[in-house]
Amino acid sequence: MTHIPPSAHGKAMLEPAYILHHRPYRDSSLLLETFTPGHGRIALIARGARRPKSRLHGLLQPFQPLLASWSMRGELGTLTAVEPRDGDGPRGRALISGFYMNELLMRLLHRHDPHPGLFAVYESALRRLAAPGLSAPGEQSVLRLFELTLLRELGYGLVLDHEITGGDPIRSEEVYDYYPELGPVRTDATAETGAGDYAVRARPVRLHGGSLLALARGELCDAVHLHEAKRLMRTVLDARLGGRPLASRRLFRRGRGREAERVTGATVEGEGRA
Repeated sequence: MTHIPPSAHGKAMLEPAYILHHRPYRDSSLLLETFTPGHGRIALIARGARRPKSRLHGLLQPFQPLLASWSMRGELGTLTAVEPRDGDGPRGRALISGFYMNELLMRLLHRHDPHPGLFAVYESALRRLAAPGLSAPGEQSVLRLFELTLLRELGYGLVLDHEITGGDPIRSEEVYDYYPELGPVRTDATAETGAGDYAVRARPVRLHGGSLLALARGELCDAVHLHEAKRLMRTVLDARLGGRPLASRRLFRRGRGREAERVTGATVEGEGRA
Protein backbone atom coordinates (compact mmCIF):
# COMPACT_ATOMS: atom_id res chain seq x y z
CA MET A 1 0.00 0.00 0.00
CA THR A 2 1.43 3.40 -1.02
CA HIS A 3 2.27 5.71 1.88
CA ILE A 4 0.71 9.18 1.52
CA PRO A 5 2.51 11.72 3.74
CA PRO A 6 0.47 14.13 5.90
CA SER A 7 1.55 17.09 3.72
CA ALA A 8 -0.34 15.51 0.80
CA HIS A 9 -3.68 16.32 2.47
CA GLY A 10 -5.35 19.39 3.91
CA LYS A 11 -4.83 23.12 3.53
CA ALA A 12 -1.97 25.56 4.01
CA MET A 13 -2.33 29.29 4.57
CA LEU A 14 0.17 31.89 3.33
CA GLU A 15 3.29 29.72 3.58
CA PRO A 16 6.63 30.97 2.20
CA ALA A 17 7.16 29.51 -1.26
CA TYR A 18 9.08 29.73 -4.53
CA ILE A 19 8.07 28.57 -7.99
CA LEU A 20 10.72 26.20 -9.34
CA HIS A 21 9.04 25.58 -12.68
CA HIS A 22 5.72 26.08 -14.41
CA ARG A 23 4.05 24.82 -17.53
CA PRO A 24 0.63 25.20 -19.18
CA TYR A 25 -2.18 23.08 -17.78
CA ARG A 26 -5.40 22.62 -19.71
CA ASP A 27 -6.90 25.72 -21.35
CA SER A 28 -6.03 28.58 -19.02
CA SER A 29 -4.20 27.23 -15.99
CA LEU A 30 -0.60 26.59 -14.92
CA LEU A 31 0.94 23.54 -13.29
CA LEU A 32 3.44 24.75 -10.72
CA GLU A 33 6.34 22.94 -9.13
CA THR A 34 6.66 24.77 -5.83
CA PHE A 35 9.29 24.68 -3.07
CA THR A 36 8.19 25.37 0.52
CA PRO A 37 9.98 24.99 3.87
CA GLY A 38 7.31 22.98 5.68
CA HIS A 39 5.98 20.80 2.85
CA GLY A 40 8.98 20.43 0.55
CA ARG A 41 8.42 20.23 -3.19
CA ILE A 42 4.74 20.18 -4.13
CA ALA A 43 2.73 20.38 -7.36
CA LEU A 44 -0.09 22.94 -7.53
CA ILE A 45 -2.62 23.97 -10.16
CA ALA A 46 -3.05 27.72 -10.56
CA ARG A 47 -6.49 27.92 -12.14
CA GLY A 48 -6.98 30.68 -14.71
CA ALA A 49 -3.40 31.94 -14.30
CA ARG A 50 -2.86 32.08 -18.08
CA ARG A 51 -5.83 34.33 -18.76
CA PRO A 52 -4.72 37.74 -20.11
CA LYS A 53 -6.21 39.70 -17.20
CA SER A 54 -5.08 37.34 -14.44
CA ARG A 55 -2.90 39.06 -11.85
CA LEU A 56 -1.26 35.69 -11.20
CA HIS A 57 0.45 35.56 -14.59
CA GLY A 58 3.22 37.99 -13.63
CA LEU A 59 3.42 36.83 -10.05
CA LEU A 60 3.97 33.10 -10.50
CA GLN A 61 7.54 33.34 -11.74
CA PRO A 62 10.74 31.63 -10.57
CA PHE A 63 12.74 33.46 -7.88
CA GLN A 64 9.80 35.65 -6.75
CA PRO A 65 9.41 35.24 -2.96
CA LEU A 66 5.78 34.35 -2.30
CA LEU A 67 3.28 33.58 0.41
CA ALA A 68 1.05 30.82 -0.95
CA SER A 69 -2.14 29.14 0.22
CA TRP A 70 -3.35 25.86 -1.21
CA SER A 71 -5.64 22.89 -0.78
CA MET A 72 -3.96 19.51 -1.24
CA ARG A 73 -5.55 16.14 -1.97
CA GLY A 74 -2.99 13.50 -2.87
CA GLU A 75 -0.12 14.41 -5.19
CA LEU A 76 -1.73 17.46 -6.81
CA GLY A 77 -3.07 20.52 -5.02
CA THR A 78 -4.87 23.72 -5.97
CA LEU A 79 -3.43 27.18 -5.36
CA THR A 80 -6.08 29.21 -3.52
CA ALA A 81 -4.24 32.48 -2.77
CA VAL A 82 -0.83 34.04 -3.31
CA GLU A 83 0.88 37.23 -2.21
CA PRO A 84 4.35 38.60 -3.00
CA ARG A 85 7.02 38.83 -0.30
CA ASP A 86 9.87 41.29 -0.21
CA GLY A 87 13.01 40.27 -2.03
CA ASP A 88 14.67 40.39 -5.42
CA GLY A 89 15.67 37.48 -7.60
CA PRO A 90 18.82 37.11 -9.70
CA ARG A 91 19.12 38.99 -12.98
CA GLY A 92 21.29 38.87 -16.07
CA ARG A 93 24.18 36.45 -15.86
CA ALA A 94 23.08 35.13 -12.45
CA LEU A 95 19.68 34.02 -13.80
CA ILE A 96 21.19 30.84 -15.18
CA SER A 97 22.70 30.03 -11.79
CA GLY A 98 19.23 30.39 -10.29
CA PHE A 99 17.75 28.04 -12.87
CA TYR A 100 20.57 25.59 -12.18
CA MET A 101 19.62 25.48 -8.49
CA ASN A 102 15.96 25.04 -9.42
CA GLU A 103 16.78 22.17 -11.74
CA LEU A 104 18.77 20.39 -9.03
CA LEU A 105 15.85 20.71 -6.63
CA MET A 106 13.46 19.42 -9.27
CA ARG A 107 15.64 16.44 -10.08
CA LEU A 108 16.78 15.43 -6.60
CA LEU A 109 14.00 16.28 -4.13
CA HIS A 110 11.08 13.95 -3.55
CA ARG A 111 7.67 15.55 -3.30
CA HIS A 112 6.21 16.18 0.18
CA ASP A 113 9.62 15.81 1.84
CA PRO A 114 10.25 18.95 3.94
CA HIS A 115 13.73 20.47 4.09
CA PRO A 116 13.40 23.77 5.99
CA GLY A 117 17.18 24.14 6.33
CA LEU A 118 17.65 23.70 2.58
CA PHE A 119 14.86 26.20 1.91
CA ALA A 120 16.68 28.79 4.03
CA VAL A 121 19.97 28.17 2.19
CA TYR A 122 18.19 28.37 -1.18
CA GLU A 123 16.58 31.69 -0.25
CA SER A 124 19.90 33.06 1.00
CA ALA A 125 21.60 31.93 -2.24
CA LEU A 126 18.99 33.75 -4.34
CA ARG A 127 19.57 36.93 -2.37
CA ARG A 128 23.32 36.67 -2.81
CA LEU A 129 22.89 36.06 -6.55
CA ALA A 130 20.73 39.19 -6.72
CA ALA A 131 23.33 41.36 -4.96
CA PRO A 132 24.65 44.23 -7.14
CA GLY A 133 28.20 43.77 -8.34
CA LEU A 134 28.42 40.06 -7.61
CA SER A 135 31.64 38.75 -9.15
CA ALA A 136 31.91 35.54 -11.18
CA PRO A 137 33.96 33.86 -8.40
CA GLY A 138 31.36 35.01 -5.86
CA GLU A 139 28.60 33.46 -7.96
CA GLN A 140 30.49 30.18 -8.17
CA SER A 141 31.00 30.17 -4.41
CA VAL A 142 27.24 30.58 -3.87
CA LEU A 143 26.55 27.55 -6.09
CA ARG A 144 29.13 25.32 -4.43
CA LEU A 145 27.77 25.99 -0.95
CA PHE A 146 24.20 25.41 -2.12
CA GLU A 147 25.24 22.08 -3.69
CA LEU A 148 26.99 21.07 -0.47
CA THR A 149 23.87 21.77 1.60
CA LEU A 150 21.63 19.97 -0.90
CA LEU A 151 23.76 16.81 -0.75
CA ARG A 152 23.87 16.90 3.05
CA GLU A 153 20.07 17.29 3.27
CA LEU A 154 19.64 14.29 0.97
CA GLY A 155 21.88 12.15 3.18
CA TYR A 156 25.00 12.36 1.00
CA GLY A 157 27.09 14.74 3.07
CA LEU A 158 30.72 14.94 2.02
CA VAL A 159 33.68 14.05 4.22
CA LEU A 160 35.84 17.19 4.09
CA ASP A 161 37.88 17.35 7.28
CA HIS A 162 39.51 13.92 7.64
CA GLU A 163 40.73 10.95 5.62
CA ILE A 164 38.37 8.02 5.29
CA THR A 165 41.03 5.56 6.47
CA GLY A 166 42.69 6.24 9.78
CA GLY A 167 40.77 9.47 10.33
CA ASP A 168 43.84 11.70 9.97
CA PRO A 169 42.91 15.40 9.67
CA ILE A 170 43.03 16.90 6.18
CA ARG A 171 46.14 19.01 5.67
CA SER A 172 46.08 22.03 3.37
CA GLU A 173 49.40 21.25 1.70
CA GLU A 174 48.64 17.60 0.92
CA VAL A 175 47.03 16.25 -2.28
CA TYR A 176 44.10 13.85 -2.00
CA ASP A 177 42.07 11.48 -4.17
CA TYR A 178 38.39 11.97 -3.37
CA TYR A 179 36.29 8.85 -4.04
CA PRO A 180 32.68 9.99 -4.57
CA GLU A 181 31.08 7.22 -2.50
CA LEU A 182 33.75 7.19 0.21
CA GLY A 183 35.74 10.35 0.74
CA PRO A 184 39.35 11.61 0.61
CA VAL A 185 42.50 9.51 0.68
CA ARG A 186 46.00 10.99 0.55
CA THR A 187 47.41 10.23 -2.89
CA ASP A 188 50.54 8.54 -1.60
CA ALA A 189 48.44 6.35 0.72
CA THR A 190 45.95 5.03 -1.85
CA ALA A 191 47.76 1.74 -2.42
CA GLU A 192 48.14 1.14 1.32
CA THR A 193 44.46 1.69 2.17
CA GLY A 194 42.89 -0.56 -0.43
CA ALA A 195 41.06 2.38 -1.99
CA GLY A 196 42.80 1.51 -5.22
CA ASP A 197 40.34 -1.37 -5.72
CA TYR A 198 37.50 1.13 -5.59
CA ALA A 199 39.13 3.23 -8.32
CA VAL A 200 38.29 0.54 -10.86
CA ARG A 201 34.60 1.38 -10.40
CA ALA A 202 34.73 5.13 -9.67
CA ARG A 203 37.53 7.45 -10.72
CA PRO A 204 38.48 9.80 -7.88
CA VAL A 205 38.81 13.57 -8.07
CA ARG A 206 42.33 14.75 -7.27
CA LEU A 207 42.53 17.99 -5.31
CA HIS A 208 44.42 19.80 -2.60
CA GLY A 209 43.54 19.54 1.06
CA GLY A 210 43.21 23.31 1.12
CA SER A 211 40.26 23.06 -1.28
CA LEU A 212 38.51 20.52 0.95
CA LEU A 213 39.00 22.67 4.04
CA ALA A 214 37.87 25.84 2.25
CA LEU A 215 34.69 24.06 1.12
CA ALA A 216 34.08 22.81 4.66
CA ARG A 217 34.45 26.37 6.01
CA GLY A 218 32.33 27.89 3.25
CA GLU A 219 35.19 30.21 2.33
CA LEU A 220 35.87 29.64 -1.37
CA CYS A 221 37.87 32.72 -2.29
CA ASP A 222 40.99 31.25 -3.89
CA ALA A 223 40.80 30.47 -7.63
CA VAL A 224 42.37 27.02 -7.19
CA HIS A 225 39.97 26.15 -4.39
CA LEU A 226 37.00 27.24 -6.50
CA HIS A 227 38.11 25.23 -9.52
CA GLU A 228 38.79 22.06 -7.55
CA ALA A 229 35.59 22.36 -5.54
CA LYS A 230 33.61 22.68 -8.77
CA ARG A 231 35.15 19.48 -10.17
CA LEU A 232 34.43 17.63 -6.93
CA MET A 233 30.82 18.77 -6.65
CA ARG A 234 30.09 18.04 -10.30
CA THR A 235 31.43 14.48 -9.96
CA VAL A 236 29.41 13.78 -6.81
CA LEU A 237 26.22 15.32 -8.20
CA ASP A 238 26.53 13.47 -11.50
CA ALA A 239 26.48 10.21 -9.56
CA ARG A 240 23.22 11.28 -7.86
CA LEU A 241 21.71 12.41 -11.18
CA GLY A 242 22.36 9.04 -12.78
CA GLY A 243 24.34 10.50 -15.65
CA ARG A 244 21.37 12.46 -17.02
CA PRO A 245 22.54 15.90 -18.23
CA LEU A 246 21.18 19.14 -16.82
CA ALA A 247 19.51 21.59 -19.21
CA SER A 248 20.90 24.54 -17.25
CA ARG A 249 24.48 23.40 -17.89
CA ARG A 250 23.81 23.75 -21.62
CA LEU A 251 22.86 27.35 -20.96
CA PHE A 252 26.14 27.90 -19.12
CA ARG A 253 28.03 26.55 -22.11
CA ARG A 254 26.08 28.66 -24.60
CA GLY A 255 26.91 31.85 -22.79
CA ARG A 256 25.30 34.24 -20.39
CA GLY A 257 24.32 37.90 -20.40
CA ARG A 258 21.52 38.74 -22.83
CA GLU A 259 20.51 35.10 -23.29
CA ALA A 260 19.90 34.81 -19.57
CA GLU A 261 17.36 37.64 -19.77
CA ARG A 262 15.38 35.59 -22.31
CA VAL A 263 15.22 32.53 -20.05
CA THR A 264 11.72 31.67 -18.81
CA GLY A 265 10.32 28.91 -16.63
CA ALA A 266 9.81 26.82 -19.75
CA THR A 267 13.51 26.83 -20.62
CA VAL A 268 14.17 23.76 -18.52
CA GLU A 269 10.98 22.01 -19.50
CA GLY A 270 12.70 18.64 -19.19
CA GLU A 271 12.73 19.15 -15.43
CA GLY A 272 9.03 18.46 -15.22
CA ARG A 273 9.54 14.91 -16.45
CA ALA A 274 12.37 14.14 -14.05
